[in-house]
Amino acid sequence: MTPTLLIVDDEKATRDGLRAALEEEFDVIVASNREEAKAILKADTPDLLLTDLRLGGDSGMEILDDALALPQPPVAIMMTAYGSVDTAVEAMRRGAWHFVTKPLNLDEVEMLLKRALRNQRLEVENQQLRQQVPDPAGLGRLVGKSPAIRRVVETVKQVAPTRATVLIEGESGTGKEVVAHAVHSLSGRPADKLVIVHCAALSPQLLESELFGHEKGAFTGAAQRRIGRFEQADGGTLFLDEIGEIDASTQVKLLRALSERTIERVGSNSTIKVDVRVVAATNKDLAALVASGDFREDLFFRLNVVRIEMPPLRQRAEDVVLLAGRFLKEFAEENGRPVKPLSDAAMAALRHYPWPGNVRELRTAIEHGVVMSNDPVIDLKHLPSSLLREPPPPPPASGDLPGKIHLAAPREFNLHALEAQTIRAALAEAEDNRTRAAELLGISRRTLQRKLKEMGL
Repeated sequence: MTPTLLIVDDEKATRDGLRAALEEEFDVIVASNREEAKAILKADTPDLLLTDLRLGGDSGMEILDDALALPQPPVAIMMTAYGSVDTAVEAMRRGAWHFVTKPLNLDEVEMLLKRALRNQRLEVENQQLRQQVPDPAGLGRLVGKSPAIRRVVETVKQVAPTRATVLIEGESGTGKEVVAHAVHSLSGRPADKLVIVHCAALSPQLLESELFGHEKGAFTGAAQRRIGRFEQADGGTLFLDEIGEIDASTQVKLLRALSERTIERVGSNSTIKVDVRVVAATNKDLAALVASGDFREDLFFRLNVVRIEMPPLRQRAEDVVLLAGRFLKEFAEENGRPVKPLSDAAMAALRHYPWPGNVRELRTAIEHGVVMSNDPVIDLKHLPSSLLREPPPPPPASGDLPGKIHLAAPREFNLHALEAQTIRAALAEAEDNRTRAAELLGISRRTLQRKLKEMGL
């Protein structure tokens, strides 16, 4: 469903320009004043709100208050030609997600709206997860029989009943949040005391207040005391997702909270004792960030008490079929469809695809198949086109050793020809698995894709 965007601006040229620029991505509704905006908000709550600060005799702050008072408020972004730090802080403290100044950069506005929508969906998903009845064993969503996932399950069982801090590392889409839920579910702490913070979704200026709270009057716009996520999680678990994204100042305060089990609200000198079990996750190599000076070593050691590494899906091929079966049932029920089996061709495609997006990509592919199939089975044609792989190039000579790239002697010294020959040899050695070929070549998969495109391969 196309997300709905309400634009409020008293300048017709601005309204029309924004509508023209954004209507391909959003279902755009426009209003010129507070009265029109209130009528629209009352009739049909939009997903997103983009409002000017000054609207003749009206104020964008009032429209912001109207929108955020709704049972399901839109994500709001404030725009103004009268930008200042104080105004920005006040708008964001009152609930605006972001703040942009005129003249507008349309690309930036579109990017911010899409990010705001993703943030809203994450919050909804997290709220739904917290409301679910937890699995009795706490491990119901950790599906798999591969040695890699069994090691994860055993570690979760071992560490969950303790107070130890857990660091979960792994590529995007591997299921790090699923592990965090399992740790909390088996910890013995109250089921409703799992508090989740997506660190990358918050600006550095807001993250400190989000984590530790603030006192009334701590800064412009702080009209009342706010309880932070540490206090909300007291007696439970605080899950810090994308921990590698936090800034240096917040790292210092987080280190103190972990070391002393106390916090201070912004604008207060009083310490508050908290009993919080911290689980953190990242798709970055924190040890490498420490080596480069981008992450504090002492904080890394505090977080890295027990490390759980989530394996990429390409390393647990035997789990693909099990996961696919689970997702088939989930999306058939969600979409009111009968549970259909996968054809042999579709199953073979799932087994041989390298899954750069990991479990998240597999989940999306199965949902696509469930929705697109009107046949008795889900066939290859019903799956996303990205799963249809090119036939591999001829295999290397039988005398070649596995794991090595063998090249014929070049007929002439041509670097481009030699580079193309090397890439072809790597693809052959990797049986056309581009992720593996990139590893053999010592480059990223994205770089390999670019070179293949440049060479017309």
